[in-house]
Amino acid sequence: MESSAYKVYGYRWVVLAGFMLVAALNQLLWITFAAVTSSAAQYYGVSELAIGLLSMSFLIVFILVSVPASWVIDAYGIRVAVGIGAVLTGVFGLIRGFVASDYTWVLVAQIGIAIGQPFILNAITTVAARWFPLEERATASGLGTLAIYLGILVGLALTPVLTVRYSLDTMLLLYGVVALLGVGVFFVLVKERPPTPPCPPEQDERSLMFDGLRQMLRQKDFLLLLLIFFVGLGVFNAVTTWIEEVVRPRGFSITQAGTIGGVMIMAGIAGAIITPILSDHFRKRIPFIMLALAGAIVGLIGVTYATGYGLLLLSAAVLGFFLLSAGPIGFQYGAEITFPAPEGTSNGMLLLMGQISGIVFIVGMDAFRSPTTGSMTPSLVALLALMVLSLLLSLRLPESALIAETAPAND
Repeated sequence: MESSAYKVYGYRWVVLAGFMLVAALNQLLWITFAAVTSSAAQYYGVSELAIGLLSMSFLIVFILVSVPASWVIDAYGIRVAVGIGAVLTGVFGLIRGFVASDYTWVLVAQIGIAIGQPFILNAITTVAARWFPLEERATASGLGTLAIYLGILVGLALTPVLTVRYSLDTMLLLYGVVALLGVGVFFVLVKERPPTPPCPPEQDERSLMFDGLRQMLRQKDFLLLLLIFFVGLGVFNAVTTWIEEVVRPRGFSITQAGTIGGVMIMAGIAGAIITPILSDHFRKRIPFIMLALAGAIVGLIGVTYATGYGLLLLSAAVLGFFLLSAGPIGFQYGAEITFPAPEGTSNGMLLLMGQISGIVFIVGMDAFRSPTTGSMTPSLVALLALMVLSLLLSLRLPESALIAETAPAND
């Protein structure tokens, strides 16, 4: 595809695929224990909160590493930065498999994998900007985010099956071997940038990272977006971490919990594909962000109160489709309204908010569960109220001028 001003290369899809692979593997290793919380707690002889810490460690580490990782992305590019994340994921994923019988060493390995996470996830919009024209970037960001959901989906659906059929140790070792293989695939496929930029010269210029950071933190619209991501990503991180504990008091099994989480992510995958494509097609961001938040509220109501398995599956699907479709559009919207700040910086700041809220929400849900039944309904109601607040905040966001002014793509 060419225009009079720039050329777009077909290899961009190969680069995106290589990035998606390592992003999916990193998230698979993050979510490993979410659907087998009670079994893992019994296996290691620790509390369920200690098992939750294996997932929550990713959120804590992200807060510490996100800004340095964004700087590496913006200064050295995606091959170096994402490569660091891929190596950490593969090496510590394999180590985790070798020390799988010892909780302390598994936690240490989780922290090693967690250090790699922001080097990968903060680069989503950078990959899109480096290889894709503006009118395809929400779609590219959507596919990059889709990889996150695919990794989580596999973790939620496959981990209980492997744990029951084989053992926790074997499952962790299998995941480690696959993660290490993914490192090699990444370095074979991913190139830093195309021979020429995929956009007009004026759209290829970027400010320095810390200049861009100062600029975006003084921008009211971006601060509102940070608050929306604080709630939305926090809800997602908390619900996926505690999915078994959310549904177990209602009589659902570990396998059903994995299925419910899997359905939520599968629906989110559909949302991450469909909604960004529509956003690029209509060259609108805000209506789709608002729709996603409204739909997610409806789904969360069902997840909070549904007692029938069928209704709970439907509610999880609605929650996943709408909540997870908001992510890639929000990432791209943030990159557009803060231009010429580097995409890795805006992407990293939005994800950072979700990690902070994830810790708060995960700990809060455990602290306020019913002491008699273990129910997490009161906490879910509080999350619902925050989602409504996020929807109201989205009404104050202006449309992205950058995407609105972009001419339709020429095929």
